[in-house]
Amino acid sequence: MEFTLAITGASGSIYAQRTLVHMAASGVVERINLIMSEAATTVARVELGVDLTHADKTSINQWLGLPRDSRLVHLHRLDNMAARPSSGSHPQEGMVIVPCSMGTLGAIASGAGTNLIHRAADVTLKESRKLVLVPRETPYNAIHLENMLRLSRAGAHIIPASPGFYHRPQTIEALVDHLVFRILDHLGVPHSRSTQWQGLKAQANEFASVSED
Repeated sequence: MEFTLAITGASGSIYAQRTLVHMAASGVVERINLIMSEAATTVARVELGVDLTHADKTSINQWLGLPRDSRLVHLHRLDNMAARPSSGSHPQEGMVIVPCSMGTLGAIASGAGTNLIHRAADVTLKESRKLVLVPRETPYNAIHLENMLRLSRAGAHIIPASPGFYHRPQTIEALVDHLVFRILDHLGVPHSRSTQWQGLKAQANEFASVSED
């Protein structure tokens, strides 16, 4: 399986890092086309303390805990409009933008892309492949919501960075990974843990009526 993963300047660099780590560990993903915006490198430095400004294959592998000579991740420049993800004739399973800034989301929704992330997302939609967008913003204004609705109607999967808590996470990593597993579910990538709700058995008195004195 081959995917494109883009990282933009929204808060939540750890979501991108953990998505890449779990895709690498899946055993089925053979190539990841990685694209980062300039703002994404700034946010990663602030949030994770990692400098990806002049990242290369070796530094990316080190960031993800992969062997130095791993050929899984291929880094593409943001202005390289001739890269593999820019063409619909290059076969791949889909694309995920994590985290996805409102600027990137708006550019894709309008069809007026100006860089490789925008173009790759547009190609993914026009080829009817899986496009997962992970916005991280709060609160949403009307423009944000309208853009998300427009993209959803075009076939994109909108998965906000809003992790659940029913698995009782004890660490930030566990909290993040729960959302990452939902991303992988929508991409069709297997992962190490189940995110499917199994239900709970109701106690005999759980729904009993309570009378007031």
